[in-house]
Amino acid sequence: MKVKITVVTLILFFAVGFPLLAQDEDEEDWDAYGDLALVDDALVKRFAKPTIVGMSPTRFFNLSYDRQLPYAMKLSEVRYPASGNSGWGVDEEASVNTSGEVTYTGGMRFISNIPIISKASLVWQTGLNYVRTGYSISAPAGQTKLSVLESSLNEQGLNNLSWANTVFVPVSEQNFLIFQGSLDLSGNYNWNLQPLGTVRWSLAAIYGKRVSETKRWGFGLARTYRVGNLNYVPVILYDFTSPNRKWGTEILFPARAHGRYNFSKNSLLLFGYELEGQSYRIDALSKGDNSYEIRRGELRPRLELQKQLSGPFWFNIQAGYRIDYSFDVDELPDGKDFFRGFFGEQPFAMRNTLGTALYFNIGISFVTL
Repeated sequence: MKVKITVVTLILFFAVGFPLLAQDEDEEDWDAYGDLALVDDALVKRFAKPTIVGMSPTRFFNLSYDRQLPYAMKLSEVRYPASGNSGWGVDEEASVNTSGEVTYTGGMRFISNIPIISKASLVWQTGLNYVRTGYSISAPAGQTKLSVLESSLNEQGLNNLSWANTVFVPVSEQNFLIFQGSLDLSGNYNWNLQPLGTVRWSLAAIYGKRVSETKRWGFGLARTYRVGNLNYVPVILYDFTSPNRKWGTEILFPARAHGRYNFSKNSLLLFGYELEGQSYRIDALSKGDNSYEIRRGELRPRLELQKQLSGPFWFNIQAGYRIDYSFDVDELPDGKDFFRGFFGEQPFAMRNTLGTALYFNIGISFVTL
């Protein structure tokens, strides 16, 4: 999904007070106070907090603009009519159409992460997200006509509309569970959207331990589209802040992994990578009930500067490389997805590659610390 399925950090404030009944000094009974303290300690259950000190602030809302510099695109041919299986049997030797430069790739992104329940025993955040990717593609040298896929990308681009949820469940003072899920509608649709049968869902479950105020770890399993096609992968969580509060890590492998340097409590630098991906239906290629979908996956090694502007408003800017992992096309009979994973041999409908490109992203966020 592009689902830009993201580990998500949350802020929880928890304080406990014990009312004590006043007594006259002549009647002071210290043994009674001791018994009361023991009773209260037994009754009060403390829960793991959903973050550690020093981490980048949680974004309630983020509006950004993403742009890639020019690169080349190579597309194989697509054949009709329907093959009757998951793909046309296009292989690496398929006829390749080399386009001219893709001179523009980019668009606006809106990400939200709104707290619905925020209690010591449960935190639930939800949000609607929209990511737009527009294209400007020129015809290959010596040609005046674009392919069907190139024309579709030029005219409609790719859109991802998703509903994402994160639930943090502490089970003790140190141990916790995290559940993340999203529904993604991705394709070259306009405001008329597309068949609901092309909604793709992602889910991750993590068991973790908050070792201290500066360290937590976890592991789990995810159903994901971050590399384009459906996959099931193990998940490793590792967040750490050094004793001097300057260096740290924010890792949710394989989705993303960053080192962190805190200049101050109001500015920080992240350095690492993120995987982005989702399965996008292309109406111009789809025939009948069969859905043809770009399995878009990309690796983004990058630097990101985050800095407070005023109050809860923060500025963020990223710069790095967009490296193509997958831009191939699958045929989904009756729109039903299938599992290929890393080692499946199901053939693709198209084999496509994108050249590496520099990219940048600039945005503003409403955050909580």
